[in-house]
Amino acid sequence: MSFTNFKIERDSDGILTVVWDVPGRTMNVLTNSAIGELAQIAQTAATDAQVTGIIITSGKRNGFCAGAALDEMQDNAAAGAATSSDADAAKRRFDGVMVFHKALRQLETCGKPVLAAINGLALGGGLEVALACHYRFVADDPRIALGLPEAKVGLLPGGGGTQRVPRLIGAMQALPMLLQGSSIDPQKALAMKLVHKVVPAAQLLAEAKAFLRTKPEAVQPWDKKDFKVPGGGPYSPGGGQAFTMGSSMLRKESYGNYPAQRYILSCVYEGLIVPIDAGLRIEARYFTKLLMQPESRNMIRSLFLSMQELGKGARRPQGEPKSEVKTVGVIGAGVMGFGIAYVSALAGIEVILIDSTQERADTGKENCARILDKAISRGKSTPEKKAEVLGRIQATADYTGLAHADLVIEAVFEDRAVKAEVTKKAEAVLPASAIYGTNTSTLPITGLAEASQRPQSVIGIHFFSPVDRMGLVEIILGKKTSSRALAVAIDYVQKIKKTPIVVNDSRGFYTSRCFGTYTREGLAMVAEGIHPAMVENVGRMAGMPMGTLEVLDSVGLDTPLKVVRQTRKDLGTNTPDAMEEFLADMVETKHRLGRKNAKGFYDYSDDGKRLRIWPDMIASRAWKTDADVEEMKQRFLTIQALEAARCFEEKVITDPRDADVGAILGWGFAPFTGGPISYIDTLGTKAFVERCRNFEKKFGERFKPCALLLEMAQTNQSFYTRFAPQKQAA
Repeated sequence: MSFTNFKIERDSDGILTVVWDVPGRTMNVLTNSAIGELAQIAQTAATDAQVTGIIITSGKRNGFCAGAALDEMQDNAAAGAATSSDADAAKRRFDGVMVFHKALRQLETCGKPVLAAINGLALGGGLEVALACHYRFVADDPRIALGLPEAKVGLLPGGGGTQRVPRLIGAMQALPMLLQGSSIDPQKALAMKLVHKVVPAAQLLAEAKAFLRTKPEAVQPWDKKDFKVPGGGPYSPGGGQAFTMGSSMLRKESYGNYPAQRYILSCVYEGLIVPIDAGLRIEARYFTKLLMQPESRNMIRSLFLSMQELGKGARRPQGEPKSEVKTVGVIGAGVMGFGIAYVSALAGIEVILIDSTQERADTGKENCARILDKAISRGKSTPEKKAEVLGRIQATADYTGLAHADLVIEAVFEDRAVKAEVTKKAEAVLPASAIYGTNTSTLPITGLAEASQRPQSVIGIHFFSPVDRMGLVEIILGKKTSSRALAVAIDYVQKIKKTPIVVNDSRGFYTSRCFGTYTREGLAMVAEGIHPAMVENVGRMAGMPMGTLEVLDSVGLDTPLKVVRQTRKDLGTNTPDAMEEFLADMVETKHRLGRKNAKGFYDYSDDGKRLRIWPDMIASRAWKTDADVEEMKQRFLTIQALEAARCFEEKVITDPRDADVGAILGWGFAPFTGGPISYIDTLGTKAFVERCRNFEKKFGERFKPCALLLEMAQTNQSFYTRFAPQKQAA
């Protein structure tokens, strides 16, 4: 037998060892070709009397299988987007899903015991292949992840995951795993009875073969006549409780915005009432229905394809040689600075952490230690790893250590004068080849570069808080920033395993500028007299991770006040606007700074727990509670998307991938939309402009559509067409 995706050997005992090794890919993925070959392998095993058993394992060093080839899935979905309501198109997609189901059913009903020897991560379709095997042995390695993450990219497990997982471990355990798309390690999988055995990695194949020589039965539990769902089916007391709680929690967490989660719940509920083959058809119908919805296409594109492309350097300038950042200087050991130092040291980079005093620098390093201590307490790190990471961080008040730095990232107070002073101190000792980055979130890079003797080496490298958990870095080009500076910045961001987006200079750049419209719109609603609690709840219902007032409290009310004042100063405006006056009253008159002093729009407990909206604010007037919720949701999303469109018009941003991925990762723009540009494209530029005009008449000039949108609306042109991104990395 000869296959493209699998290498097969048969030993003297008749055991087939099937080694999964997709050519041309660093990780195995479930391509259409691989699915066809799996079916052929199952058929061969069923008809060859000399075959006594099958072992499926991986030939890749870093994983068993990472899941479906979503690039193929995206192409198929996009090809039929224009006729997504066509019954024939739906049938073609359904039939395509059933090909996978039939291949896996052939495997588990071939009459020979099939064992998955999982020697690396098994995610999505990869785990579903393993679930179709009668037995699952996993290498004893905590780095191995097993899971069905499809829900995170707007899909549901389409290879039997919604049917086999609850039949193995019961709905109570299965639903959180399926709905959240969470992954588990081998030991937890064993405890959940999702796998049969965890063995030392070096003995995995030997133990698998030894087990198959005992001639175990070749029947799945659900194919036996006496099969009962663990914990009971949907109509049992235990099962009924699981689905009642699951439905309530789903509504609470997602507000009905994510069709994938709704369909997963339906798949499990309906599927457990019927035999496995009928359950698989139910799953295929819901999967087909999901593929035909724009939310799924947009989420696949932004959260999988675009993120992968950007992470691999799609925005890296051509012709620049690959750089290696070995030493980074971080100036400012505050919240952002120590976070940058931590992620850099974790990636193997030597760090010079500088602050104005040795005490402040040491405090920054101590905060890095606290992050590591928390990781150790959760079993995600070790004392040895902690010592190794901290050993790479040199805390100091002396700038001379920067003499060997490849890259500097300044993360000091948001004040041009302070930043200018730091720039001059650093450049006095920096080597000529070093790149100078600033972590500013709002101040234009071109202006900050005026303090530099080499503005071509100055670039914005904007991290998000908390740095150790946020996956995005916004790279900002000043007017004189060189392509080499951009290349080094992207190489560094890749090394610390974060996703870079590239934007051009502007006040607030892209992320801060667009996100600011969300908080301002919330304040505008409060000013209109809409009850603050309603404003907060509707913000979350629109898909945002936090309400606007909660966001402002988290940032600290003094921070946006400083930004507003610095902006007014730079623009030469003497008179503060209503927002500045409102924030100034909260900060300087009422001394409510937010979480940092446990008093903001909310009250907080001594340990920082958010308690309630400030009662005095609620008691200050009679609030409206009858506002149109749907209109409020549209206002929140429209104002952010409109600002994203303005950024395109002003060439602050030039690639839709940067816009959508940056929005979702940077400030949590409603992920179910695929990002603000996908939101506009899905609605259509013509309809979006009409919505903006309606809101402009009702709520003010801030909703006025820009000239670019008006032009695109004439032919209903989309952003992903007009600003089509390059598909290949440079």
